[in-house]
Amino acid sequence: MARKIMITCAVTGGGAGTRDKNPAVPVTPEEIATSSLEAHAAGAAIVHIHVRDPETTGRSMELAHYAEVKERIEGSGADVIINLTTGPGATFIPGDDDPQIGAPGSNLTTPEIRTRHIEALQPEVCSLDVATMNFGANVFLNLPRHLSEMAGLIKAAGVTPELECFDPGHIELAKYMIGQGDLEGPGLFQLCLGIPWGAPATVQTMAYMRDQLPAGALWSAFGISRFQMPMVAAAVLLGGQVRVGLEDNLYIEYGVLAPSNAALVEKAANIIRLMGDDIASPDEARAMIGIGK
Repeated sequence: MARKIMITCAVTGGGAGTRDKNPAVPVTPEEIATSSLEAHAAGAAIVHIHVRDPETTGRSMELAHYAEVKERIEGSGADVIINLTTGPGATFIPGDDDPQIGAPGSNLTTPEIRTRHIEALQPEVCSLDVATMNFGANVFLNLPRHLSEMAGLIKAAGVTPELECFDPGHIELAKYMIGQGDLEGPGLFQLCLGIPWGAPATVQTMAYMRDQLPAGALWSAFGISRFQMPMVAAAVLLGGQVRVGLEDNLYIEYGVLAPSNAALVEKAANIIRLMGDDIASPDEARAMIGIGK
């Protein structure tokens, strides 16, 4: 019997310079909402959303941008699950003269600021990065006490956290938080593979991380860049859900820029169907996650 696979589309991310590398990366709230709706029409049950500064194209934490994106998506009548990020606010770059002071590019801030849009807008799902790590050239810093506070604010808002894990140790921290009552088990997990310097995007790593999850946890996985589509196939093979999108990968095939998020979703959907499974609708995804509209 065919299994229903939910596709998440990570629409834009906050990476500096990605719009310069691929002009299809959406930047303004209108562009992000439009791209989200196109991805949904192509088969995405969930859209994972960052917002950007329309002037600089760089990352933003502006509540008004999140609100506009959400209003545009919901105003269209599309029945797609909105997953807002809480990742911004965790980047730290030690200063050269005084490592205790953040250099330009740092945006380390409080749990309250990182979750204020979740409290205000109450999406069905939001990400929670259970991760402290070297993230490329920077430090991605999420202290356990900050995560506990964020988890409490997310729970109070009635939002389901998607637990993003970039290394096996992050899963262990998530399980500890579940045991402490900070998070409800068994949890909704996203395995994030291929990010320098996290877990590599391999089938072996994905299988290992899957085996570390709490019994009964619902999980999805993705690989960045050229590993995006191979990790789609691996996740389906190993019993998980999938994520694609321009946040994680700018190419539709080797040397060819992706024309849209929808094109990446369509390619993932084709892989899923070729493997004998089918695409989950948003309502089917809600039932899998355990949320009601």
